[in-house]
Amino acid sequence: MPPTTNRTELREFLRSRRARVTPEEVGIRPGVRRRTPGLRREEVAQLSGVGITWYTWLEQGRPINVSSQVLDAVARTLSLDAAERDHLYRLAEVPQSPVTSVPPTELPGDLDTVLGALDPLPAMLVTTPAPRWNRAYAALHPALVSAPPGKRNTLWHLFAAPEGQHHIVNRDERAAEAAAGFRYRYSQNVGDPQWQNFVTRLCTASPLFSRLWATRDVAPPHLCDKRYDVAGIGEVSLRATGMELTDHPGVRLVVHTPTDRRSRENIDRLLRLATHVTSVVRA
Repeated sequence: MPPTTNRTELREFLRSRRARVTPEEVGIRPGVRRRTPGLRREEVAQLSGVGITWYTWLEQGRPINVSSQVLDAVARTLSLDAAERDHLYRLAEVPQSPVTSVPPTELPGDLDTVLGALDPLPAMLVTTPAPRWNRAYAALHPALVSAPPGKRNTLWHLFAAPEGQHHIVNRDERAAEAAAGFRYRYSQNVGDPQWQNFVTRLCTASPLFSRLWATRDVAPPHLCDKRYDVAGIGEVSLRATGMELTDHPGVRLVVHTPTDRRSRENIDRLLRLATHVTSVVRA
């Protein structure tokens, strides 16, 4: 049965998805005295073909048996997309849900060779507890790589870096999808004290992240473009591509590729100036 933290997440997630579906969208007349935004619990139960008591217990996070057929019906009623459906399965812990792999505590040295070979493309190995990055990434993110361990994180840098260190031009348009993508990974680690502590600290440090986190939106990580304004260099536009390392569960390689010629040239200029940065850096 789902642990307490999973049940809390499941309850809040179902409530938030139910609230966003209007009666009109599912063919129900709204009526004149609706105190609840979106659908009522009994309406979700009826449309999903399950009993109102059973659905209420599911939304309350009670330890009941859940089948994939019923979860599919609820997902259809709530118009969940693929990422949200996957999120629902994880929180409900049905037999078909993915098994979370524990990240390795130590990575082999050959990954440093891979990182170094990717220069001049900024690249980072995202892992717990110690991320690694190459020379180009360190030159582009000096504030991030020099931050203390608890804040040496791209999400923290996006939402909570001091204004003087912030040079991501399109932060506002990236913020919502970054928070939704993080929740997608968070659902695989619900109950982990490190993840919970990080969320709590970031919500405290960033009102924007706290507001976006409260929406409970979830989305799979995907290609995204970031635009940087680098002091003394100019604008650099990069496309971030994340790749899971099959031999090292829980570890991602994120590579940033310039999207235009000017960005490639500016990265080269940045590396020529950053002669003090070593080829591969371990946190």
